[in-house]
Amino acid sequence: MHVDVRELLSGKKSVILEKWFNKVLEAYPAESSGFLKNKKKQFSNPLGYTISQALEGLLDALLEEELDFVRIAPLLDSVIRIRAVQDLAPSQALAFLFHLKKIIREEIGSDETQTLREREAIESKIDAMALISFDVYMKCREKIYELKSDELRNMTYRLLQKANLVREVRGE
Repeated sequence: MHVDVRELLSGKKSVILEKWFNKVLEAYPAESSGFLKNKKKQFSNPLGYTISQALEGLLDALLEEELDFVRIAPLLDSVIRIRAVQDLAPSQALAFLFHLKKIIREEIGSDETQTLREREAIESKIDAMALISFDVYMKCREKIYELKSDELRNMTYRLLQKANLVREVRGE
């Protein structure tokens, strides 16, 4: 008897989401992850809520026949933006997608009724999400460095102005 992997994962969606969310929170200090686990309240915990909603949307997209890049890009963006501004190494910031592979393998097991091709298709979609995430992460980091550079330039200019070391050049 053949069992569709996507149907099997759909049936275990809540368990997968809970494990995945907890795995994402492992990258944070204990006091932060405790706060972020309270993901039900959008306004009292916007980070936890945003991560939770994005993970759910990503898992839903993963279970579709084809991966909809237009749909997943904003979901990945919302999680990656949060992780890009935090003091996480790039590998830590993007590891949450690779953790999903392990969680899925644990949940579906090595049942012989599932085809290898179906499992590979799911993992291939996760790899595609990881590649998109890397692009998003790099754009976020570039923006952060650009903002820091602009702020440093502006701060230096203001200091030079206060020290009367800057003169205006008048046109002829």
